[in-house]
Amino acid sequence: MNSYHIWTVGCQMNKADSERLGVALGALGLSSVTDAAEADVVVLNSCVVRQSAEDKVVGTLGFMKSVKKRNPDKIVALMGCMVGASSKDIEKRFPHVDVFMRPQQYGPLIDLLGQRMELDTEGCLVGLVPTNPDVNGFVPVIHGCDLMCTFCIIPFRRGRQISRPMAEIVNEVELMTCRGMREVTLLGQTVDAYGHDFGDSKDLSDLLRQVGSIHDLLRVRFLTSHPLFMSDRIIDAVAEIDSVCEHINLPVQAGDDQVLSQMKRRYTLGEYRRLVDRIRARIPGVSISTDIIVGFPGETARQFQCTVDLLEELQFDKVHLAAYSSRPGTFAARKFPDDVPLVEKRRRMMELEKLQKEIQSRSNARFINQTVEVLVDGNKNGKWKGRTRTDKLVFFEDNRELLGKLVNVRVDNTSAWAMQGILVG
Repeated sequence: MNSYHIWTVGCQMNKADSERLGVALGALGLSSVTDAAEADVVVLNSCVVRQSAEDKVVGTLGFMKSVKKRNPDKIVALMGCMVGASSKDIEKRFPHVDVFMRPQQYGPLIDLLGQRMELDTEGCLVGLVPTNPDVNGFVPVIHGCDLMCTFCIIPFRRGRQISRPMAEIVNEVELMTCRGMREVTLLGQTVDAYGHDFGDSKDLSDLLRQVGSIHDLLRVRFLTSHPLFMSDRIIDAVAEIDSVCEHINLPVQAGDDQVLSQMKRRYTLGEYRRLVDRIRARIPGVSISTDIIVGFPGETARQFQCTVDLLEELQFDKVHLAAYSSRPGTFAARKFPDDVPLVEKRRRMMELEKLQKEIQSRSNARFINQTVEVLVDGNKNGKWKGRTRTDKLVFFEDNRELLGKLVNVRVDNTSAWAMQGILVG
């Protein structure tokens, strides 16, 4: 066993999990390779939040069946949200898979490798901090979710809400910063609920203040927030801490109170609007993104129009759109018939996509001839790329080595999705 390949689909939490598993595999002496067919160990880190994501996983598992047949000694592991508390059914579906691991539970694979390689694996799962982090790094701070929204499979896969100790998180971010990370995103399914299970007054605002004081860490972000937990203390921390970016992801999911009630989102649109107003009043220039599900069971044309009206009213900087996808085992799948036709879900998606494109085009156009601060995180098609503090994507040309640097760019062209500019200075 000399090499491994990790294939990842889904959210940033999955990306963080894959990075940490890679550290453990590296501790066993395995090297990462880009081709799954050439790897001795292949891990598929799965997502089942929507059917489309699950279909990608199933397709890749099918490909690995033929690869495994050609090389029976290859280890194939399935990790992530496709693996539930009981793996009996999934083991029957995919008998060519050697190991099944729930999110963040790397032990079964490490134990199998220890047996195959005749190694003592004790200690391999301690201190899994990425050794070569990207400029933008991801650090999970709270695992699981207690809210049980009726459409969501996550609580059944990632378990109850558990916050990591603050000192442990700060130490991890410090190490990653020493190793080259310049921006960290603190992750959680409900990241703004961080600390609520501690039994004291510590919360995300305290974590932001500690992480925000780390030397050489230029920027701090966090996601995904839930409107129920977005407190004034957190809003104040974003406004007051220099390194915390003025960008908040605040999923609303629907523009109708009855739909929100059936989703079990625990807030009304009036409460959501007032929260957005407080955020914008307290944090000048803040950008707010949101998530929308179209075609939730029973969503009428009138209720969908309320969502259209909400987007027009609140003018979000970005909207993550998804058509409702029934997830087996959830409350919605058991109690609500999936009665909005697929063609209608797609039509509603297209209507919102068109509207949001217009909104973002107008929003980004306001930056023409303005100078924005960009953290350079990569190079694409011969141009440097990075993001502003408010999460706007910016491209520019320059011959110097600028990866990980903060630069000023004067914007001269914009679209709905990105901005182009010229380096200043």
